[in-house]
Amino acid sequence: MPQSIISSVKNRILRHGRGWVFSAHDFSDLGSDSGVRTALSRLQEDRLIRRVSQGIYDYPKTHAALGTLSPSTDDVAQAYAAKNGAKIQASGAYAANAIGLSEQVPGRAVFLTDGPTGRVKVKNLEILFKKTTVKNMFAAGSREALAIQAMKFMTEKHLNNYRLEKIKTLLMGSNRKDFEKNIQYAPRWIRSILFKLMDGVLK
Repeated sequence: MPQSIISSVKNRILRHGRGWVFSAHDFSDLGSDSGVRTALSRLQEDRLIRRVSQGIYDYPKTHAALGTLSPSTDDVAQAYAAKNGAKIQASGAYAANAIGLSEQVPGRAVFLTDGPTGRVKVKNLEILFKKTTVKNMFAAGSREALAIQAMKFMTEKHLNNYRLEKIKTLLMGSNRKDFEKNIQYAPRWIRSILFKLMDGVLK
């Protein structure tokens, strides 16, 4: 095992800093797949990095009182997506909680994907990847897509003024062109609410 590959992989990890979640895919330019995987295995044995799940690692953050911290759910999901060359979009209870529509912290985070289905377990949290339609993934990663998935979960009858203000705050960072493009495949009732909510607000 060339020491240079281990050093190169280690240096990249250190440059990213603590909290980075990654896979062998993030080092594909540094050597062969087997070489990178061996380097990661060696760095795990040295306790520099931690294996979070099959093929996914992190350079863990630590806390003086709490010790080693769990990686961010979003970061694990993004590493899974990059590893599989896929797009992902938070959905369901996880999406609703992420933008403050629900205070319930789900025990399972569901992400829609155009890549392979899969399941990642991080301590007590299960991250599930569900293959979905092209339309559902059209604006994946955008504010609008997050709002749409959260609204689908909450349903129209539970979208009170407080929750609508949360959605409005989220979408304030968009411009009208992107907003209109990103909601074009949303259900009709969601498009209607969003157009009324953001009317005269976006430029």
